[in-house]
Amino acid sequence: MSRGEPLRLERLCKQYGTVRAVSDISVQIEAGEFVSFLGPSGSGKTTTLMMVAGFETPSAGQIFVGARPITRLPVHRRNIGVVFQNYALFPHLSVFENVAFALKMRGISGYDIRAGVAAALDLVQLGEYGGRMPHELSGGQQQRVALARALVFRPGVILMDEPLGALDKQLREHMQLELKRLQKSLGTTMVFVTHDQSEALTMSDRIVVMNEGKVEQIGTPEEIYE
Repeated sequence: MSRGEPLRLERLCKQYGTVRAVSDISVQIEAGEFVSFLGPSGSGKTTTLMMVAGFETPSAGQIFVGARPITRLPVHRRNIGVVFQNYALFPHLSVFENVAFALKMRGISGYDIRAGVAAALDLVQLGEYGGRMPHELSGGQQQRVALARALVFRPGVILMDEPLGALDKQLREHMQLELKRLQKSLGTTMVFVTHDQSEALTMSDRIVVMNEGKVEQIGTPEEIYE
């Protein structure tokens, strides 16, 4: 359903008044790679993610998906899926309608929506849940709906902002395995923001360690752990 694209950040900065939230970071993420941005609250990891998604405008620097510069493109033209920490599901829309929203925003209609949503819900093992409302779902199921919505338009890159933070320990560990399995089977490039070191070490091909708006280290879990 989706094949990953490389993502490149070049000297990316974000300034809020006198505060520099992200300071001159450069990161190259390969196609199909699972990369976690790890750091404490206020380290700049979520601000970086929001700049890549298009919800924040960089003060300086460039963002590329493949060879395509996307720094000034609107959100819906970036070919990037986003899963937020609170899932951001529309409470008045069914599961089917929540997932379909991502396609409607891109001008897709009719049969293509029905087929696309069905395929995305099957991928996250919620094929029978299309008619349900968000309040009828467990936290883990809501997270899967948010993931289906991010996957449905076949993005080259998926961004995830601490998506497992609201789940209990057992469900969180289960979803870590599910996410990794799904990401590998699809070949999607995935960027995952977390403050949980064990989560980053478990799931990532590489980890970008951030602190005070800067990249302190980039490496494999084995390199970071050492």
